[in-house]
Amino acid sequence: MSERRRSAGILLYRRGPDAPEVLIGHMGGPFWARREEGAWTIPKGEYAEDEQPEAAAYREFEEELGVPAPEGGLIALGDVRQSGGKVVTAWALEGDLDPGRVTPGTFELEWPRGSGRMQVFPELDRVEWCALDAARARLVTAQRVLLDRLVAALAR
Repeated sequence: MSERRRSAGILLYRRGPDAPEVLIGHMGGPFWARREEGAWTIPKGEYAEDEQPEAAAYREFEEELGVPAPEGGLIALGDVRQSGGKVVTAWALEGDLDPGRVTPGTFELEWPRGSGRMQVFPELDRVEWCALDAARARLVTAQRVLLDRLVAALAR
């Protein structure tokens, strides 16, 4: 049986004067360097079968941003399946975070491809607070539904 790749993440939000804003990050590395639309994500990462998704979401938030998630209650946003087949389980969390405090985690990649030279890249090279419409245009397609689920949860 094939192992399905799963990730867990937290969509941090804060209430603005008119509508919520969300914290999203631009994916690091050479593939995403010149892309803007569809090149942003919530802080998330893969987890092992023996790890609880909620615990993984908190761990990945801190690994990707270099700061722990704010205290507060999580709102389940459910699962989304990304184009590569990875299933992302997400939660929303109300809180504030200064993007200037972010120290992103890194990953290593052979670049240029086939060169035999390994380089280190940030997992997220920029992190910003965005209005929902701006976030919708920037997020990878599969994650855009998380914004609708956040709005619906906050309306309850």
